[in-house]
Amino acid sequence: MTDFHGVFPYLVSPVDASGLINSDVLGRLCDDLIKTGVHGLTPLGSTGEFAYLSNEQRTAVVRATIEAAQKRVPVVAGVASTVTADAVAQATKYQQLGADGILAILESYFPLNDAQIESYFLAIADAVDIPVVLYTNPQFQRSDLSLDVIARLATHPRIRYIKDASTNTGRLLSIMNRCPELRVFSASAHIPAAVMLIGGVGWMAGPACLVPRQSVRLYELCRAGRWNEAMALQRALWRINEAFARFNLAACIKAGLQVQGYAVGDPVQPQAALSATERQIVEKTLSDLNIFAPA
Repeated sequence: MTDFHGVFPYLVSPVDASGLINSDVLGRLCDDLIKTGVHGLTPLGSTGEFAYLSNEQRTAVVRATIEAAQKRVPVVAGVASTVTADAVAQATKYQQLGADGILAILESYFPLNDAQIESYFLAIADAVDIPVVLYTNPQFQRSDLSLDVIARLATHPRIRYIKDASTNTGRLLSIMNRCPELRVFSASAHIPAAVMLIGGVGWMAGPACLVPRQSVRLYELCRAGRWNEAMALQRALWRINEAFARFNLAACIKAGLQVQGYAVGDPVQPQAALSATERQIVEKTLSDLNIFAPA
């Protein structure tokens, strides 16, 4: 099986006014990200607005990403649903399209107990022959993954990774201690260098779309154990997280990409694009970091 590690940008989903996915723009973004040295691509993460897309749109995003990647880096496609059968159908479809892994996300309306949550993820892992990354984000999800559920899921041969966006780095260390076979990815809500220090294997995050070279450099410094240099870079990059935490994340990433020359459009309604004032804040944050380069 493919070994996932390093920087996996959460891709945006460019949707035009008629609701079609702009595959050309997404493909160019993927190609440019790969050229900067990112280690993988993740369509349909949180920044990809999976909760606002139809299954047809989701499939178009995954297909465009896989076609652009051309097996140069692994593609880990997000799967999310309130219905287990639908999640299984998405996962099997994405594997057929050529995805190298599945990012498994649980949506829910009514609260679910641990057994129900566990059964959802097991059904996805049982349905595919590629690695599964568990995703949990208690800030936005009604049903979180408890440590006990994570430990049981970690015994499945295809559940090999977790991306935990809890903002609680202590929780990540608890996961590592209880599930040494499970490799941990940081989220943008964490401090990636700190997660790497305690044993993380990389991070999956939307801001990496805007600062891919710096993100790859940070990963390389962490892997080399050059922690003073890593933290100097991390302190500078953390300003992006601080600014973006104030607004809708997809709107921020799309605004930043537009400034860099990618016509990714606005967030899917009922989300809204940044106001002129908010956009200026995002642009200034990126400009102060001197990250702008020809797309």
